[in-house]
Amino acid sequence: MRRLVGVVLLAAGAFFIVLAPLVKFYAAGKLIQAPADQYGITRLTAENAQYFSVPDLKVLNGTVDITVTTRGDVKEAKDDHVVWDQVTVANDVTNARPFISMTQFRSAFNKYDGVGVNCCGANVDTEPVQLEGQIYLFPFGVEKKTYKVFNSSVRKAFDATFEGEETIDGLTVYKFVQKVPPTVTETLNVPASVLGMTETGDVATDRVYDGVNTFWVEPRTGAPVKQEQQRHEVLKTKDGVERQPAFIATAVMTPGSVADLVGTVKDNLSQITLVSTTIPLVSLILGIALILGGVVLLRVPSSRDA
Repeated sequence: MRRLVGVVLLAAGAFFIVLAPLVKFYAAGKLIQAPADQYGITRLTAENAQYFSVPDLKVLNGTVDITVTTRGDVKEAKDDHVVWDQVTVANDVTNARPFISMTQFRSAFNKYDGVGVNCCGANVDTEPVQLEGQIYLFPFGVEKKTYKVFNSSVRKAFDATFEGEETIDGLTVYKFVQKVPPTVTETLNVPASVLGMTETGDVATDRVYDGVNTFWVEPRTGAPVKQEQQRHEVLKTKDGVERQPAFIATAVMTPGSVADLVGTVKDNLSQITLVSTTIPLVSLILGIALILGGVVLLRVPSSRDA
């Protein structure tokens, strides 16, 4: 009987020792992924913002609150990608002007590394787009290097450069800065009088965007926990002259949203540690203990052998 128990312990020990690296290097990688059923609301505030108010036909100044709602399309999440829909709404709280802008962004991306996938009706304000680079998340296990990040305002990806480590609410994060060069995002006809021009009638005008976007990313999860957007949009006539601000602001994520994101990331880190470290380590220790126990039972002579 002792011999049988020893053999069983050896077999069980071997199983747990083999299980440890499988969980750490294979299962953990499969379990750590972006959720298909994502739902979240983040808020940013832009003080001293300037924007052209269409109803007022003039530039207004004030504090603008920006609400970003992100919801996963579970039905479209297949294979290795997820699909998220995002709606961004800006409200001028100073001048009581709600919905001064609203943008819709539908995207698909790889649930393991965050890279855009061109499927599932990806679009910005119903216009199809070609996705590239990181969409919402950086890869799990972020490196200190440059990543391309998709910018929905200009519908292209631009480099986000690593610029150092910082600490936010006790969490070590990597700081990435993305600089977007002046890019025409829209061409429209605007009354010359609105632009302060002496001509009559409408004038062909380009809406030109440039900006600096800063992301603070927790490296193990690849999740941004804070964001700042320096947005500079102006109206330029075809002669290249800047005629009016369209939307000029520096929007910073609110402390409440930062705290919520940090809390979520800390919860995710606990799960990642459990799957990638705790379970493999316990499995390895248990496996070694079982094998040692089995060896002892097999080497110690039974009373029948005495």
